[in-house]
Amino acid sequence: MAMRGVGGPLLCIGDLLSDVGEDGSGCDNLSRCGDIKTPSFSESCPSFRPSDLPKLFQENYEKLNEALAGTDHSWTALTLELCSAMQTANKLVDSANCNAGKLSENVQTLQEIINRRDSNIAAAKAIQKLPEWKRSPDSENHLQI
Repeated sequence: MAMRGVGGPLLCIGDLLSDVGEDGSGCDNLSRCGDIKTPSFSESCPSFRPSDLPKLFQENYEKLNEALAGTDHSWTALTLELCSAMQTANKLVDSANCNAGKLSENVQTLQEIINRRDSNIAAAKAIQKLPEWKRSPDSENHLQI
């Protein structure tokens, strides 16, 4: 068992990161992306834009720093908001990884189709170069390729 900080809800950043990691959100995200029953991140958060993420972090971070510099106790709620932003970022990265994997599979499939096309074109050109008497259907016995 790991020794955790003592004396308050958040003694060090290591405690925060271990607390965030305890919710199980970081376990085997790539296996979930193929699950049809699990909605993708873009479906579960349709109003969220990836370009909003840096602004979200910056706002939460600045609010947290202000609360830590002051005497009020709002820093605990702000810490949770920052953790929520981190989880949102994690979901966004998982979604991007999943989409990149699907894109890679589609590129590989497309490459296979292109290779088959190139092979068929080469075969058609080879047949076209044959003399007419070797291509005729009634001279199958004389066909020598």
